[in-house]
Amino acid sequence: MAAAKKSKTARGRKQDRARVAGGQDYEVQYEAKKTRKSAPAVKKAVKKVGNARKRVEKRLGR
Repeated sequence: MAAAKKSKTARGRKQDRARVAGGQDYEVQYEAKKTRKSAPAVKKAVKKVGNARKRVEKRLGR
């Protein structure tokens, strides 16, 4: 018997965009380019204020 095909929804996508994964290089690089800061500065901001994107960007001065 074939497995049921899982439908794709946007559920959870908005929550995911609201976070910065400090351990994921591509997310750190994206945020660094967006805020014109260095990758270590982004990682430091994530460590200091948590992984909420709004708080990280505020900390980085954007």
